[in-house]
Amino acid sequence: AAVAMSATCPGLYCGRIMFNGSMERDCGVCPRGERANHQKVCERCTESPQLYDWLYLGFMAMLPLMLHWFFIEWYSGKKSSSALLQHITALLECSVSAVVTLLVTEPIGMLSINSCRVQMLSDWYTMLYNPSPDYINTLHCTQEAVYPLYTIVLIYYAFCLVLMMLLRPLLVKKIACGLGKSDRFKSIYAALYFFPILTVLQAVGGGLLYYAFPYIILVLSLVTLAVYMSASEIQNLVVKKKRLVILFSHWLLHAYGIISISRLDKLEQDLPLLALVPGPALFYIATAKFTEPSRILSEGGSGH
Repeated sequence: AAVAMSATCPGLYCGRIMFNGSMERDCGVCPRGERANHQKVCERCTESPQLYDWLYLGFMAMLPLMLHWFFIEWYSGKKSSSALLQHITALLECSVSAVVTLLVTEPIGMLSINSCRVQMLSDWYTMLYNPSPDYINTLHCTQEAVYPLYTIVLIYYAFCLVLMMLLRPLLVKKIACGLGKSDRFKSIYAALYFFPILTVLQAVGGGLLYYAFPYIILVLSLVTLAVYMSASEIQNLVVKKKRLVILFSHWLLHAYGIISISRLDKLEQDLPLLALVPGPALFYIATAKFTEPSRILSEGGSGH
């Protein structure tokens, strides 16, 4: 019997459950919040997330907020006062949702979370790794091996959506008198589209995003900064407060991406990299006058 018990479980994620100090005979799926260790025994996840895990959760939490802000700007037109209030409400919704999500995750009532370490990409997709020991019957061991990084994001999106539906329509109805009837709620309608998209993105691409998000942040923040600076006249960039806010928020995103890539393992090497943050904007300002379309056209015209 002892030999039979010591035989390891098949598959990457199947394990034996400890019950009142004794081990169960059959291999199976570990309960939520547990994961099979090297001996294939289910073990509770009690570690704290690493810095990189927190940065990943921060990125997933920022996505709906960024999209809220973008669509509020897009649909508010020139009415900046109503837009500002909506921006603040969106920030409030996402912040409260984040805090509530952390409070309802183990340990309950605390802002910390217990988690299992992410060891490899397959940890995110355990449903693809159910073993068939006899090639006939499949042993189902689908579980959240990256507990709680996969589900915590989905719970957060649900809270964001509920809070938005409670707060935003009332606020928009009260303040957005200047906008047309149909334009008022367009930023809310946009959110009703992007929340399901974000949910599917996390459900299907969670593991890929976990490894790719620092590079996604850097590329997207650079592209949006370039588009924004070319769309707004460079001379007015420093004059208008709103444009400065947008510039600084892009710089914060650059810094976030750099920290996520370097993980701040070696501070003396990684911190100087943050000096690169204003680089793209300064490069754009320095070279904008050479690439002025009107100037290129006039030079081309005079050359003929």
